[in-house]
Amino acid sequence: MGIRAQGNPLASFLDVWSNTGLDAVTAAPSGDASDNPKGHTATGGVISDWLDPSPGNVYRTHIFTSTGTFDVTASGQFGNNIDFLVIGGGGGGGYKPGASAGGRAGGGAGGLRTNAAPSYPNNLSSSTMAYPGSGTVSYTITVGGGGVRGHGAQGIDGTPSSIVHPSLNSGTGIVATGGGYGTYQPGNDGGGGGSGGGGAYSSSNGGATEASPDGLSPTLQGTAGGPGSGPSYSYNGSGGGGGAGAAGGAGGSCDHCSGDGGAGIQVAIAGPTNTTFTGVGAKNPSNNQYQYFAGGGGGGGGYPNGSGPKGAVGGVGGGGNGADAPHGDDAVAQSGEFGTGGGGGGGTGYISNSAANGGSGIVAVRYQIGTTAPNAKATGGSISLYNSKWIHTFTNSGTFATGPTWTSANVEYVVVGGGGAGNGGPGPSCGGGGGAGGFITNTNHPVGSHPVSVTVQIGAGAGSQANTRTGGTPSYFGTPLTAYGGGGGGRHINSGGSTTENGMPGGSGGGECDSQGPIGAGVGSKQTDTTTNAPITPQGNPGGAGAGNGGVDWVSGGGGGGAGQAGQAAVDQGRGGYGGYGKQLPGTFQNPASATSLGVSPNPTKYNGPNSGNYWFAGGGGGGASAPPYGLNALAGLGGGGQGYQNPAPSLPGSRDVMDALENTGGGGGSFHGPAAGSVAGSGGSGIVLIAYPST
Repeated sequence: MGIRAQGNPLASFLDVWSNTGLDAVTAAPSGDASDNPKGHTATGGVISDWLDPSPGNVYRTHIFTSTGTFDVTASGQFGNNIDFLVIGGGGGGGYKPGASAGGRAGGGAGGLRTNAAPSYPNNLSSSTMAYPGSGTVSYTITVGGGGVRGHGAQGIDGTPSSIVHPSLNSGTGIVATGGGYGTYQPGNDGGGGGSGGGGAYSSSNGGATEASPDGLSPTLQGTAGGPGSGPSYSYNGSGGGGGAGAAGGAGGSCDHCSGDGGAGIQVAIAGPTNTTFTGVGAKNPSNNQYQYFAGGGGGGGGYPNGSGPKGAVGGVGGGGNGADAPHGDDAVAQSGEFGTGGGGGGGTGYISNSAANGGSGIVAVRYQIGTTAPNAKATGGSISLYNSKWIHTFTNSGTFATGPTWTSANVEYVVVGGGGAGNGGPGPSCGGGGGAGGFITNTNHPVGSHPVSVTVQIGAGAGSQANTRTGGTPSYFGTPLTAYGGGGGGRHINSGGSTTENGMPGGSGGGECDSQGPIGAGVGSKQTDTTTNAPITPQGNPGGAGAGNGGVDWVSGGGGGGAGQAGQAAVDQGRGGYGGYGKQLPGTFQNPASATSLGVSPNPTKYNGPNSGNYWFAGGGGGGASAPPYGLNALAGLGGGGQGYQNPAPSLPGSRDVMDALENTGGGGGSFHGPAAGSVAGSGGSGIVLIAYPST
């Protein structure tokens, strides 16, 4: 998954007070701390204003799911201290083919650094981060990406998250290391990291938790990964990845045991804990509460020697489940949840490419703004007020529920599905760009009188897999309002024979890659349900056609479709097709006082689309190319898509943020051309749901 592209794509709809300290657009009602905050004057991230029932204080939280800046320009009346949560990306699970062997290990959770959870053993001092009291302080926020799962190898470590400024901790800032990788065979121990990755079956140790490079005390960020079982059990399961609150489970002394992922912890930094708050973090099924983070990935199941084992479960806090071996349900592992730092589940030798990616990290900062409860008329998601309308922003699944003061029968909404992954892998091979998630909106949707309770689902972006078409999953605001996942990019492989698969259909279709001519057949369609193949209302556009010379010398992929434009056809052997551009948010959600966000604003060096305006979502991924002239990377579609990439070398140069789509944009992943063994194309971005209604 990698570090996401620079800029926070959700800053587009910041609460206006956070940017100016005043209600610069509409006169605010008096007497309500939500309308007249007395906290810091600050910008950045998704804003959530909420009441802590005990002792009755109102807080503002800035939530970052992508890299950006947190700018503070003035102190509030409640002191200069700032609470924080910093979680690195989770480690990827390990995988190696071979049915006559045991389970492969789960990835460790990203490191967790916070001063907002007093019961946490490694909690930092509450005075670790404080605004100096004058001038503008711009804290650089980096959100780490989850590590890519192993392909016949160990997984990849997650990448660090941090808050950095020269005045903070002597310039070192606050740093959470990425989670350690899960390993794949005996003799290879799990990777060290924020929490350690698990050990594979039979004589493989789990990775250690590492000290944070920020040097703050206490230095530890999590726990160790679990070891694999002893050498006499060659068919055993593997160890689970460590979590922030508990070590990964060990592979047991039996033929079918795998270690669970270590549990994460709850950090109530963005909402109260005595409700089913759904703004950030993973859900704990045992108490129905959210804001759990940094769970380790479960170990993969071993090949059966009798009845089949099940893969182990991921740790609460976003850890992914391990893969099942035969006679279970033959399921591949689950990725760590995005925005939690959860570790990816480990694979099994019986199922090809069965390990999973780690979840991306998160950064959140909090300060007090008042003592009077906000007067929003509904609950769910992160809530802010702009231009006399309450806006609920869902970056994680949850529930939109009206309160007793609800008077609006209708709402305005935007629903964006998860983006499809790009394609490409060991080869020679070629891939088309991933299609964007579907984009649907309505300015006057009836939801009825109080009480109203509507389920909100946020579609996951597709995790890329080598030479595999992978589509995103749908988002919905109640099941009638469904934005379909984007289609995965097509592929062409020429290795011991020739295989061509068209781009997948979806909200927007995936691009094609084909060596049989300049126009490819069966480009992913915008008009077909990815699950049932039934016709749907168009929510995007088709992917672009591939190009080729009719042989094996070169092939290039078309761009993935975007919400506002079809994916562009590949030009020639030198460049894949550009991703189709997305759509802008309706004016209701376009806060003119918000900071410009890279990733949803024009950037002619990265994005294909109109070179004006901001607030773009659901852009398609760029296609890959295979031959000289090198360096002509295909642009992503404006709206968070990933770039297409040329790869003339045996290993993939550069960082993965080139090809990954931005989280919570529904962008399609970028594609690349082989032969980068062990590498994968760009992942799709997760979706988003926005709901607005009048404040009066």
